[in-house]
Amino acid sequence: MSASDPLVARLARLDACAVSDALDRLGLPGCVTGFHSALPGRRIAGRVHTVKLTAGLPPADRPPVHLGAAAIDASAPGEVIVVEQATGLDAGCWGGILARGAQRRGVAGVIAEGPVRDVDEARDIGFPVFARGFTAKTARGRVHEAATDVPIAVGGVTVTPGDYAICDSSAAVFVAAAEIERVLAAAEEIAAREAEMTRRLEAGEAASAVLGASYEHMLRREG
Repeated sequence: MSASDPLVARLARLDACAVSDALDRLGLPGCVTGFHSALPGRRIAGRVHTVKLTAGLPPADRPPVHLGAAAIDASAPGEVIVVEQATGLDAGCWGGILARGAQRRGVAGVIAEGPVRDVDEARDIGFPVFARGFTAKTARGRVHEAATDVPIAVGGVTVTPGDYAICDSSAAVFVAAAEIERVLAAAEEIAAREAEMTRRLEAGEAASAVLGASYEHMLRREG
C-alpha cells in the first residue's frame, strides 16, 4: 500500500522539480509538463494504477463499464490513478462521481492525459486532479475504457502500473519502480543543497555568491 510505503513517504517530502532534476542528473525520462491543477498548491505522490481510454463505443458483447471504476476498486489508500485519454476528442476522462469514489477509497489523486470535467466539484471536496484541460462534455458515446492497469503513454513517457508518481503545479514526474531508490537519493541530495542555498540567501548572503558554479553544475550526470 502506498500509504505505508517508506519510498512514497520519502517521495512526498520532495517536489516535482527536485525529482525532475534527479532524473536529469541520472539521464532518465519521466517529467511531463503542461497539466492544469484543480487544486493549485496541492501535491500528490504515490504508486500508480493506470486507465487507458479509446475512442468510440465499447464492443457490443462487453458488459457496461464506467471508465475509472475498476482502477478505484484496485487502488489502496495513497495510490495515484493515471488516465490516458489521448484520442483528441473533447470528452471528459474523469468526473465528479469518480472523484468522490476515489476520495472515499483513499486515492491520493488523479493525473489525466486528457480533459476532465466536474472540476469545481473536485475542488469543493478537496480531491486533487491534474489534467491537460477541463471540459463539460461526457465520455458517453465518445470514449470508453479499453483497459485498466496496462502501460499507457503520458506526454511521450510510458507509465506502467506500479511506477511511482509525484505531481504538483509544475509538472507530473513518473519514476519506474526499478529506479526509485537512486532517483530518491539524488533528489534528496539536490533538495538538501537547495535548502542550504535558501538558508544562505535568507541570512543576507549575495545571490551571486550563493547561485554560482556549484548550483550550475549540480545536475551533472553520474558517470
